[in-house]
Amino acid sequence: MSTVTVVGASLAGLYAARALRGQGYEGRLVIVGDEPHRPYDRPPLSKDFLTGAADRAALELSDPEEERELDATWLLGVRATGLDPRGRAVRLADGRELRTDAVVIATGATPRTLGGVDLAGVHTLRTLDDAEALRAELSGGPVRVVVIGAGFIGAEVASSCRSLGHEVTVVEAAAVPLVPQLGPDMAAFCAGLHAAHGVPLLAGTGVTALRGAAGRVHGVELTDGRVLPAEVVVVGVGVRPRTGWLAGSGLPLDDGVRCDAGGATPLPTVVAVGDVARLDGHRAEHWTSATEQPAVAVRNLLAGRTVAEVTGVPYFWSDQYGVRLQFAGRTRPGDTVRIADGALADGPLAAGDGFLAVYERAGHPVAALAANRPRPFTRLRRELARAAR
Repeated sequence: MSTVTVVGASLAGLYAARALRGQGYEGRLVIVGDEPHRPYDRPPLSKDFLTGAADRAALELSDPEEERELDATWLLGVRATGLDPRGRAVRLADGRELRTDAVVIATGATPRTLGGVDLAGVHTLRTLDDAEALRAELSGGPVRVVVIGAGFIGAEVASSCRSLGHEVTVVEAAAVPLVPQLGPDMAAFCAGLHAAHGVPLLAGTGVTALRGAAGRVHGVELTDGRVLPAEVVVVGVGVRPRTGWLAGSGLPLDDGVRCDAGGATPLPTVVAVGDVARLDGHRAEHWTSATEQPAVAVRNLLAGRTVAEVTGVPYFWSDQYGVRLQFAGRTRPGDTVRIADGALADGPLAAGDGFLAVYERAGHPVAALAANRPRPFTRLRRELARAAR
């Protein structure tokens, strides 16, 4: 193949480009990204970058020397609008049509929003531009912040805002957030981190409307009738995989691009990686998935068939209120949980406090959650990875 196009100048897209060159591909390499920025690291956006502890330079994932070695054509600030695999073309929003022999789909995901809301002070947090806009609003002195959604991004934003001295309230529709991911006991621990640091968590209630005046938000109306005053609102209610541009391509789309366990689609010249890819029935919105999947998917792309599968154990981490949370594996309802190291604690964790929780199924470990326990967690994560292989 003479040309490979990576659609998505994301973490997964960059790793796919690296894998192509690392596995011997010497043809033309094109990287398309709808943002004007080179690939950057997203996890700090809700943490160190938002608080001002890190600048833009700290987010960079590549340097000029590596970019020269990649020898890629970068098309940034332009959105892909269509894919014609049979005609071997990627259509762009500016009217161009890129002829290509193969495509790596790495378009990631986009935040879900509250429909019909167009008020200043209302933010989502996904991109560097999102983070810069929110950081600017938080830098002018104390404000009242309402975070809608108590998932990991919402919790990290709430933690960052609280550390900056803002008055923060978190609203969550579920009775206890994160139960599907962590189970009821560990989810309750994570929920308790908010109250332990002076952040009310209003769970089991939704949002009816955002109130505003003169084009700016000033309140959040809840389904139970309460109205929370707010100068800044952050909406963190999940994401949608960016597959709209693939309509009519013939690719199977179902909460992402449906792939086999190696990232290969039914079209032998197209693979998908990262947040947009649904591998073997699972879609993982995590940093490690975006770095581990591309090498396997690219190998299959260059081979023209699936010769390798992604076997890694899902892993993610989150920093909230000074606590490093790490999770690996996959849980199911009915898994038992035991504390293998440390102890659960009520209130803020003191220095040295923390725990390692092990999820077991039929007597075998299948997942782990750690709070400030990196070493025992890493050992168990290795065991889970060996079992998966």
